[in-house]
This record gives sequence, structure tokens and C-alpha cells, in this order.
Amino acid sequence: MSPEEMFNKAVDYFYGRNGLTEDKAEAVSLFRKAADKGHMYSQNWLGHCYQYGYGVTQNYTEAVSWYRKAADQGYDLSEFNMGLCYYYGRGVTTDYAEAVAWFRKAADKGHDSAQNWLGFCYQYGYGLTQNYAEAVSWYRKAADQGNASAQYNLGYCYYMGYGVTQDYTEAVAWFRKAADGEDDDAQNRLGLCYYTGRGVTKDYSQAVVWFRKAADQNHSSAQYNLANCYYNGEGVTKNYTEAASWYRKAAEQEDDDAQNHLGLCYYEGKGVTQDYAQAVVWFLKAAEQEHSSAQFNLGECYYSGHGVAKDYAQAVVWYTKAAKQGDVSAMNRLGYCYENGLGVRQDKAESKVWYKKAQLAGQK
Repeated sequence: MSPEEMFNKAVDYFYGRNGLTEDKAEAVSLFRKAADKGHMYSQNWLGHCYQYGYGVTQNYTEAVSWYRKAADQGYDLSEFNMGLCYYYGRGVTTDYAEAVAWFRKAADKGHDSAQNWLGFCYQYGYGLTQNYAEAVSWYRKAADQGNASAQYNLGYCYYMGYGVTQDYTEAVAWFRKAADGEDDDAQNRLGLCYYTGRGVTKDYSQAVVWFRKAADQNHSSAQYNLANCYYNGEGVTKNYTEAASWYRKAAEQEDDDAQNHLGLCYYEGKGVTQDYAQAVVWFLKAAEQEHSSAQFNLGECYYSGHGVAKDYAQAVVWYTKAAKQGDVSAMNRLGYCYENGLGVRQDKAESKVWYKKAQLAGQK
């Protein structure tokens, strides 16, 4: 068989098509034979198999070796893969500048994902000097090819005014293109645009539609946003049970806002059976992620003895963490604790300091 014939048969074994039973090990064997003869598509596929452990033991170093052989022949997909390996440090030491060099090779050949990644590197200054205008330029090249991620990124640049004049209407147009391409970030962001009325007429019902599309793709922020809609009755009938269900989905993905809100649901018995101990569990998860409201809520649990043994000293610890992040309620609580010697030595002067901070913060 010629290298091309071996390659085609290997792909058939990989996917189990054209009358062949799926056999990734046999696919690898054929990819290797063709790759050894310099067939660049087979070299890239062999790298792919080593990267993900298809038919062979996963080995990033071997993956890079085969990607490089194909990339050195000018194959844009392999050049892009090399860029990802250097970006993430898979099989090589992380090197953003080297990643950019490979992304650029592929991007210059019109590879849309490489163009998007090059834009990303320009936006955040990975491996080169941050340059929003260049980011926009590369995002647009990829977006014009229908790359949904690039369409979202370009929309975000218009939304924030990065490299272009801020334009919510243009942002929405790009978010919609990406959202129609099933990009979950874009679906969530389009939902937020409908929720806030930025670039479109405010429409909670449409916000819910888009939040749900992203939430069904397991997008944690969208799950949280959808939960809020159910909790507040915005765009849907108020339903605490449904809200708690979506908060839980997001909370289990470590979304700190959702963890805090799920804690509140347990604390108040909204959508779930009231359970102070469970409230504490979720407040703590969010508080450990430096969520100021959760830190205050956890302080309240220690202060009142809800879900934990009453402990003013522990309450003060959490109030202090929240107050240092600007939580006004925590500042007032600290003022009261210092005023009355609860969990700390009584200190009227310190009490006045925290009351004053709360007053000033509340005026902002």
C-alpha cells in the first residue's frame, strides 16, 4: 500500500467505518508505517494518538515528536498543535513565545483556530507584547471563517472596547453568530446582554433562553444566571426548587457565587429543606474561594450558632475576611463585636473605626 492508502485505511480503523471494525491499535500501526515514509497527515495523526492515548500509551513527548515532523513539512494543523503543546507545556517546557511562533506559522496559512489563539495571545500578552488592536485583527480573520470561539472573542472586544470603539450592538451581533455556533460562552454572554439591555432591548425571557442553552452545555456561570432567573422570577415563573437545582449544578463546578446562593437556599429553606449544617458546608466552600458575602454568611452562622457551635471568635475571623474585601455588613458586625467584646477584647476605638469604614463604604 502507498502511504496515502495506509493513511486512509488507518482513519477507517480509527473510526470503525467503511466495513472495518473500530481498532485504534491497528490504526496506530498503519499511521506509523505511513508516517515513517514521511506522510505528514499520518505523522500528525500519530501525534494525536500519542497525545490522547488512542491505541497507544499516552505520551506527550512522543506526540510532540510526531507533530514536529509534520509541522516541519509545513502542515498547518501540526503547527497549530505544536503551538498548543508549547502553550500548555505538554511534552515540552511551557514557552509562550515559542507557542506564538507556531501559532503564527499556522495563522499565516489561514488556519482559523491558530488565528484565534494568536489573537488570544495578543489580548493577554502571552509570549509577546499585549496589543488589543492586533488581537482584534486576528480574531476577525478567524471569525470571518466562522470560528465560533473567535466570534465570541471579537464580540467581547467590542463589548469591552478592547482594540475597537466600545459598541454593544456590534458585540451582540458577534455573540449571536458564536451562540448560533453553539459556543457556550457566547450563549451566556448573549443572555447577559438581554438581561441587562446592552446592545439589545432588555428581555428577561430571551435571557433565559440563552442562559438555558449554555447551562445545558454545563456552563457554570450560565447555570448560576439561570438559577437567579428562577429565584427572582425574571423571564420565568419564580421557582425556588428549580433555582436550587441550577445553583447546585454550578456549585458542584466550584462556582463560588452559586455555592454561596445554594448555602442561602439551605439557610432560608428556599427550594430545599432548611438545613443550617448544609448551609455552612456551601458557605465554607465559597468562603475558602475568598467570596466576601459567603465569608460574612459563614460569620453569621458562627455568630448565631446555626449549623455550627456558636463561636464569636470564629465569627470575627470570617467577618474580618469579608470586611477587608469591602463587605459593609461585615464591617458593621465587626464594629458591634468590638463595641461589645464578642469574640475579641472590647475596644471602643476599634469599634468606631469599623463603623466609620462601613459608613464610608455605604456611601460609595
